[in-house]
Amino acid sequence: MTVVLLVLVLLAVGAVAAVVAGRVSGGLGPPTSSRPYRGLPEGPVLAADVDAVRFSLGLRGYRMDEVDAVLDRLREEIRERDEELTAWRTAED
Repeated sequence: MTVVLLVLVLLAVGAVAAVVAGRVSGGLGPPTSSRPYRGLPEGPVLAADVDAVRFSLGLRGYRMDEVDAVLDRLREEIRERDEELTAWRTAED
């Protein structure tokens, strides 16, 4: 009786593992986000735009590609503004 019960438990665990791993149809679908990705809007970046940025959560935290895209954009905007400020200050002198 114990052997039969053990075999049934092992079969049930194997079936659940196969469904979770996607080996059996009807497995888990792609992950969904409860908070959709909201990146920076087009045009100049304002402080309120940075406050409004939201990243989707991935298995290991925020999605690196989304974070990298926002940081690249901020870096470029800041660089452009710094160049403009330098040009204005130079023109005033």
